Amino acid sequence: MAISQKNAQFMIEARLADAERGDIDALFELGVTYSTGRGGAEVDLVEAHKWFNLAALNGDTRSQHCRAEISVEMTAREISEAQRQARAWLAASGTMHQGRAA
Repeated sequence: MAISQKNAQFMIEARLADAERGDIDALFELGVTYSTGRGGAEVDLVEAHKWFNLAALNGDTRSQHCRAEISVEMTAREISEAQRQARAWLAASGTMHQGRAA
């Protein structure tokens, strides 16, 4: 189990670095990772929504659909938190679309 967690963390860190460089596919893949637990990552719908939201803001239609799908499993408070985190990431990164996180 520790090996899969290390692998998941390595993959997440690599995709985060790509996302910070503006890679929309990395944003989408982070959303998939957190929504499904891919690669041994823990499922975290708030985190998944955040990444899908960031990719959707940049026109990624896959992310728009995935965000809508996981939203039905989330509370309004969880969605609000995901949106807050997306806005914070946008403000901190300065690399992506500066529109309002939906």
